[in-house]
Amino acid sequence: MTPLERVSSIKVKLGLLVAASALVAAVVASVGRITGVSPWISIPVTIGIALAVTQLLAAGMTSPLRQMTVAARRMARGDYSVSVPAGGADEVGQLGRAFNTMASDLGAVDRQRRDLVANVSHELRTPLAALTVVLENLVDGVGSDPAALETALGQAERLSRLVEDLLDLARVDAGKAPLSTSSVELAPLLEACVAEARVNGRPVTYEIDAPDSLVVEADADRLSQLVVNLLDNASRHSPRDGVVVVRAGLDGDRYHLEVLDSGPGVPAADRGRVFEPFGTLSASAEGGGTGLGLAIARWVTDLHGGSIAFLDPLPGAAGARVRVDLPLRPPARPITSHLTPTHEESQMPTTPPAAEPAQPAEPSPSVDAPTTDPKAAYATPSVLDDIFGTYWPDSGVAGRFGLFIGAVVAGLLGGLLIPDRNAGLGTVIVLLAAGGVVMLAGERRRSWFSIVCYVLFALLSSVAVFRDAEWIVVLCLLTAIAVILCASTGAKTLLGIVLTGISWPLAGLRGIPWLGRTLTSVSGHGHGAAVARTTVLSLLGLVIFGLLFTTADAVLGSWVDQFVPDVRPDTFAARIFMTVFVFGVVMGAAYLAVNPPRIDRSERTSQPVANRYEWLAPVGVVVAVFAAFLIAQATAVFGGEDYLRETTGLTYAEYVHQGFGQLTVATALTLLVIWAAARKAPVETVADRLWLRVALGLLAAEALVVVGSALYRMHLYQEAYGFTQLRLLVDVFEAWLGLLVIAGLVAAVAGRAIGGGLWLGRFALVSGAAALLGIAAINPDAWIAEHNVSRYEETGKIDTDFLAGLSDDAVPALEKLPDDLRGCVLGTNDREGDWLEWNLGRERADGMTPTYPATTDTADAAAVCPSETRYVD
Repeated sequence: MTPLERVSSIKVKLGLLVAASALVAAVVASVGRITGVSPWISIPVTIGIALAVTQLLAAGMTSPLRQMTVAARRMARGDYSVSVPAGGADEVGQLGRAFNTMASDLGAVDRQRRDLVANVSHELRTPLAALTVVLENLVDGVGSDPAALETALGQAERLSRLVEDLLDLARVDAGKAPLSTSSVELAPLLEACVAEARVNGRPVTYEIDAPDSLVVEADADRLSQLVVNLLDNASRHSPRDGVVVVRAGLDGDRYHLEVLDSGPGVPAADRGRVFEPFGTLSASAEGGGTGLGLAIARWVTDLHGGSIAFLDPLPGAAGARVRVDLPLRPPARPITSHLTPTHEESQMPTTPPAAEPAQPAEPSPSVDAPTTDPKAAYATPSVLDDIFGTYWPDSGVAGRFGLFIGAVVAGLLGGLLIPDRNAGLGTVIVLLAAGGVVMLAGERRRSWFSIVCYVLFALLSSVAVFRDAEWIVVLCLLTAIAVILCASTGAKTLLGIVLTGISWPLAGLRGIPWLGRTLTSVSGHGHGAAVARTTVLSLLGLVIFGLLFTTADAVLGSWVDQFVPDVRPDTFAARIFMTVFVFGVVMGAAYLAVNPPRIDRSERTSQPVANRYEWLAPVGVVVAVFAAFLIAQATAVFGGEDYLRETTGLTYAEYVHQGFGQLTVATALTLLVIWAAARKAPVETVADRLWLRVALGLLAAEALVVVGSALYRMHLYQEAYGFTQLRLLVDVFEAWLGLLVIAGLVAAVAGRAIGGGLWLGRFALVSGAAALLGIAAINPDAWIAEHNVSRYEETGKIDTDFLAGLSDDAVPALEKLPDDLRGCVLGTNDREGDWLEWNLGRERADGMTPTYPATTDTADAAAVCPSETRYVD
């Protein structure tokens, strides 16, 4: 049962849903803001909890609508055994119940159609076979006696009666058999019908019991057809010398007709089907009936606005008793009958009782459409399927409760080990636990690319335990996440890598149905209550006995203090937020591994241009612009600083700094030009391939010269204004772009020979991760400090404000400064941390404190701790 199932209006449900989600989001966001949780954590957690509440309350609200869509498609293919859950009390539930009724009726129609075709075929086969035999004998000159011809005539008459009955049924069902009513004296009509029945020559006696004064409004022909069919049915099932009684009587504004025979009667179980075409009382071929008499009798009754049914025999009598109740005056408008039995319908109430919601209608079983469980017969589509479409299908991915438990463990570790601590050993433990869950979730974990990514993930995650520089730790952790996500999706191209990063947060939305299947995988097997009970009891045992023993034994208490954080009220909310945040991102990454999106779908083959100049001219223009820049560079180098001052008014240091950013962008755009030219250039002939290699080779060579120029410019700038983290990172980034230019050139001119160039995206990812590991390996803050110390020793220039902001990784290098400067850049060691935030850089820096006394006078402090104006990076 869903939380809002008893609400009787879809509008009220939507209002409650919006109000509850907004209230929960407001409360969670307020708690995060009051307790000082970072918006980077509180906002995703707030959105995730609001979505979870929405999913919980909206469960089953619109699923019947989507199930109806699937069921209607199956019905269009001829499967009428479908039904949809319709237990809700709102308008959607009412629609579901109406849909199930319609499906049941259509199933009955289809079954009747199949039965009608089969039975008509059977009834036609016997007389046709008999006629064929007689005609064959006549052709052969055998059996031309009157007896044979009489047999053939009898079979032809039987065929004629069958066809006439079928035509009558067709006219009645199509509404083309209107009543032509007039005043009819019932007693003479019954006598005429009995006289017609006696013509059949059956050895039975007919008795009539009807008042002479009974006059009714009816269609005399149709009413005669009704009575004759009932008499024919009674006489065929009565024994020799049996008695068939037809009675009539007045009942207020209605009258009744009854036909009684002395045959075996109609079992109660068959009374519901005897009026169907070829029902259970259909005559055999020997009896001469068509199997349609009672069906015609029912439809004639319907035309007159009456009812017909088989009743129990009179007391002390045996045989069948059929009763027809008709109005003295038929309805003004004819009632159109149908081939299927109609349901007794009443107007559906606006709000049905919620205590006992209607169940889905059970379709009638048949050979062609067996009854199936609706939940097992077809998967219920989700609204997320429409949002993500073919990019990210979710065809019922099986839930994996083990991954859920792993994400919960990773979330608890994150809530216990990360808040109120610096990045260190605890951070690495959480990352490795989360990475292990994602790795176990992936189906591609044994591929070489995945193994390389897992190794890179472990190495990049471990940077937090070796380096204290926050900037390199953050970059390495982000890259670690990127490589393990790409291992999960199997991204190959640069676009695939970008889409992987975009898909990760979206997995929190796309994976909601999978999370539901994961939870129901336990509760659906009857283990949900057992798991919940076991978890609660285990937690109670841990808390109660843990508190008793830790307070009773000081040694055990000290051990617990080392592992269990001090959960204070001011940090409790932060730990809860971190737990939910880590759990959410791990579950999102796990779903990305279980059901990766189609990020590298095979693209349509790009159509090369018809003429060579269409791609060569744009590339030539870019090559010419690069050449002009290189000529300007050469002029500046050979002209010297005097030439720069005369032409630009800039010093050489200012000149090299001014254009560095543009050169970096130009290098990146070169990759785009190479990619576009490789897709559009024709390569059918040797000349085409030669032009492509020459043009792109020249462009790549010029781009590499630009890379060298940019690196040289940065070198001069660092010599003039010192070394910083951003300048080091930009140096490595520019060199990495140069490497990608070379790789892009190889992919362009030999892409078809090397996997179609699809390796370039993975090469960029792996080489970028390796570059960051290289930066972390050289201890960047220490490297920067050493170069600034060397620069001070050579030039006497130093920026103590910048050096004081370096991490503890730089402390051993800064120890080489004179005592007076050391006091400006090194602070006291006042950290109080536990083993979970242990870090090699901080371990080395511990105990290194300044020896120069603090200076309170601003002028003296500026003289002792010099600083220089540096360009803003």
